[in-house]
Amino acid sequence: MNPWLLAARPPTLWAAVAPVLVGSSLAVRDNVFRADVFVVTTITAVLIQVAVNFANDVGDGVKGTDNPDRIGPPRAVALGLITPGQMWRGVAVVLGLAALGGLYLTWVAGWPVIVIGVVSIIASFGYTNGPRPYGYLGLGELFVFVFFGLVATIGSRFVHDATWQMDAVPGAVAMGFLATAILVANNVRDIATDQAAGKRTLAVRLGRTRSVWFYTALFVGTSASIALGVRDSGYPSTALAAALLSLTGVWLARRLSTATTGPTLIAILKGTARLQLAVAVVLAAALAV
Repeated sequence: MNPWLLAARPPTLWAAVAPVLVGSSLAVRDNVFRADVFVVTTITAVLIQVAVNFANDVGDGVKGTDNPDRIGPPRAVALGLITPGQMWRGVAVVLGLAALGGLYLTWVAGWPVIVIGVVSIIASFGYTNGPRPYGYLGLGELFVFVFFGLVATIGSRFVHDATWQMDAVPGAVAMGFLATAILVANNVRDIATDQAAGKRTLAVRLGRTRSVWFYTALFVGTSASIALGVRDSGYPSTALAAALLSLTGVWLARRLSTATTGPTLIAILKGTARLQLAVAVVLAAALAV
């Protein structure tokens, strides 16, 4: 595989697309949807996710967290396929492209877009980089929930007509829980190597058993959030199909509780990302119709 494609971590990019689908579907429901805004927001979100993945690759690579004993997919900097300097230049290029999309969305929806973009990028880069990366302190799940769930979904609704809509919150919480589940699956897989490298993720702090329970609770929470959207925020009853679909994550949790081999753990991670996308598609379809 091309090392740059490897560093972009394609299976994780659905976490950037899913909240845009949900936020934009709410714009369809409110009759303010703009196709140009949807396309630019989706591309910009994916570019930011790629830049973050590049930054995390170099951050863990330089710190020695990604070593030969790691179970997950190989990392470009750790393997010497891309130098740290080259990777940071790649981050700059991708962010430059994302900035073009951000400028367009700013022209459409105003200065809050700049604030959302800048704060999200700073927070995302802090996961494995800087003097005290929060991913090493067990705070990664909190930041993923906030920025890949709440901010991404509510922001994707905002850019269509520059208004903040409270009915976006249930969908945003659901997307946040599912994005967090992706990170939990990733960190459960890496418990042994992270612990050896001094990376105190939440999974390392909780241990495997309690992490799997937390992972399970995220799917239940997703279902409950969507159900509350139906009850309190005017979501159509058809959105309950997305709530039921999210509960299939319990099957992934059962696999995660016993999985020990690299291919199985990687498959669970990819399955979690695909489930988030599937829930987003079903929820978005219900909201839009």
